[in-house]
Amino acid sequence: MKKSVPLPAVIALVVLTAVIMMVAGGHNPPAATAQASKTLRIAASWPASLTIFDHLKLFAERVDKLSQGSLKVEPLAAGQVVPAFEVLDATSKKVVDGAHTVAYYWVGKNKTAVLFTGGPGGNFGMDLIDYLGWMYEGGGIELYQQFYKDIVKLNVVPFPAHPTGPQALGWFKRPIKNLADFKGMKCRQTGLNAEIYTAMGMRTVNMPGGEILPAAERGVIDCAEWVGGIEDLRLGFHNVWKYHYTPGMHEPVTVGEILINGDVWNGLTPHQQEVVKSATMEANIRWYAKWQRQNADALKDFIEKHKVNVLRTPDEINIEFLKTWDKIANAEAEKDPFFKKVLESQRAYASVVVPAKRFMFPPYAFAANHYWPEKKPGTAPTAPARKPAPAPAKKP
Repeated sequence: MKKSVPLPAVIALVVLTAVIMMVAGGHNPPAATAQASKTLRIAASWPASLTIFDHLKLFAERVDKLSQGSLKVEPLAAGQVVPAFEVLDATSKKVVDGAHTVAYYWVGKNKTAVLFTGGPGGNFGMDLIDYLGWMYEGGGIELYQQFYKDIVKLNVVPFPAHPTGPQALGWFKRPIKNLADFKGMKCRQTGLNAEIYTAMGMRTVNMPGGEILPAAERGVIDCAEWVGGIEDLRLGFHNVWKYHYTPGMHEPVTVGEILINGDVWNGLTPHQQEVVKSATMEANIRWYAKWQRQNADALKDFIEKHKVNVLRTPDEINIEFLKTWDKIANAEAEKDPFFKKVLESQRAYASVVVPAKRFMFPPYAFAANHYWPEKKPGTAPTAPARKPAPAPAKKP
C-alpha cells in the first residue's frame, strides 16, 4: 500500500522546484516592489544665493541619505512658490509641505514667537548651547509645539534650525558714535526688534532680505540689519554703505525653524520622522561650524577688499537695547499669560546655567587676546597690520 504525501510537502516541493528552475535558467525571483519615495516641498524665507539656503540644501541631503531615499526634500527659495513672509500660512494650509524660516517673523500673530528664536538679549544671557538646552531639556520644545497648535492655531510642527547668531548691529550710511547718532535714522528692522528700536528713537521699516539692497540704493533707508558676515557680503550691502557695526544685542543668539505641515508630518512613518529630527540637528551643527569660518573670511574681505569701516557697537546702544527690551517683555507678560509662561520658563533655566557658565568658562577674549591681540580698540581684529615701506637706501 502506497503512503500518501502530505499536501504541505507537495506545495513546498513545487515551490522549491520552481525556484531551482528559475535560477538554472538565469532568472532571479521577482524582487519586492520598493516603497515609493515621498518628497517634501519646503519653502524658504530667503533667496537661494544665501548660505542660510545652503542649510536647507544640507538638510535635504541628510534626509535623503538617512532615509535611504524613502524621503526627499525639495528646497524652494523665497518667491519661488510664495513670498518670504507667507511661508508659515502656506505650510499650515498645505500649499507647501514645509517652511524654512524664523519665528520672529510671526510676532504679528503673537509676540511670544520671538522667544522661540533665541530672542533679544539671548533670553537672559543664554548662548546657543544654553538655548538648545532649554529647548530640548528644559521644556522649550513642548512650549514651541503648543504655541503653534493652541495659541496661533496653525497646523504645523516646528523644529529649531539654522543658528545665525550672534548678529551684527547693522549697516549705516554714517558713523554711529552714541545713542544720539542712532536716533531718527530710517532702518530696516523686523519682528519685535522693530518695536524695540522704534522705542529707542529709530524709524523702522520691515522688508524681506532680498529687498534691502534695492531700498538702500534708492535712498529709501539709511541703515539696515540683516545678519552680518557672509550673508551681508552676498547681499552686497558693502556696495552702498561703508559703516558696519557689530555686535548687536537684538540677536546674540538666533535660531530659525523648519516647519512641517501637521498632516504631512503625521503621514510620515515613525522612521521618517526620526530621520527629520536627526537630519535637523546634524545640519545645524555642520552648517553652523562652516558658517563661522565663512563669517571670518567675509569680515576680512569687508576690511581689505571693500574698505568698509568695521567697528564695534558702542556699549551705550546695546545697554539701552537690553533695558528697552526688558520693559517691553515685562509689559507683554502682564498682558499675555502664554508669553509670561514661556518667558518665565526661560528665566528659570537661565538662572541656573548662565551664572554657572560665567563662572566655569573663561571669557572668550582671555585666550583670544593672548594669541590674537586687537591692533586697535573698537575695530575688527582681522584688520591687517601694515608695515610702512622701507625708506629707499641713500646713495653714497
